[in-house]
Amino acid sequence: MANPDSGIADKVVIVTGGTKGIGKQIAQSFLKEKAKVIICARTQPQETIQVGESIADYFQCDVRESSQIMALIDYCIATYGRLDILVNNAGGAPPADSSSASERFTKSVIDLNLVAPLIFAQMARKAMIDKGDGGLIINISSVSGMRANPMGVAYGAAKAGLLNATETLALEWGPEIRVVSVTAGLILTEDSRAFYGDDESVSEIEKTIPMRRLGDPEDVANACLFVASEASNWISGSNLVIHGGGEKPSYLSATTAFESNQS
Repeated sequence: MANPDSGIADKVVIVTGGTKGIGKQIAQSFLKEKAKVIICARTQPQETIQVGESIADYFQCDVRESSQIMALIDYCIATYGRLDILVNNAGGAPPADSSSASERFTKSVIDLNLVAPLIFAQMARKAMIDKGDGGLIINISSVSGMRANPMGVAYGAAKAGLLNATETLALEWGPEIRVVSVTAGLILTEDSRAFYGDDESVSEIEKTIPMRRLGDPEDVANACLFVASEASNWISGSNLVIHGGGEKPSYLSATTAFESNQS
């Protein structure tokens, strides 16, 4: 049941990369709150994304192309009259050895995970102010941007940059525009399942997390709903970290003191 006090009902929301994984769950969660949702991706989803009678609108868009971003925003304004919330979710990168990753690969990862959200945020801000009273930009980041990220230096660096961008844009664009990061820890999706391995591997990973489970896309979506709700209207420039308590430092594996204190 939608929360009538959230202030989300009838808001117009764009979710990038909203056809699968975390983005899909974010879109569904906003639909549940009776928001009007546009999802974008390079390829159309295999099935309609909806909750009850509320259906997400789909617009084909490669967020690395500024002309396609502009076309999406123009469509949003023409169809719904305004834009209230942008969720910069599209991103990701396959693992790659830092010593041999190609220049093309590195630039592509940074374009998708940092440059694209920045350009989308700029264009969304203009639409939010020109056609309304302001709005909210949520940047989906990763714990990879808060710690060392072996086999993913470009991805980690891009996500770290996105966290800085959140603080900077919130400072420059307030009070009309709120900008908030939601940083995801180890989340189990159809894509990350291949990275984490089989059920036995997942079980071993879960033992390293204080909450003893990997995150679910719904955990990230719930954080986005909180950020978008009236309860968060003074939160801007902040980073809400969703990681189940964090990951155990590797040095603890070399000592029995930690394990004895956990028993």
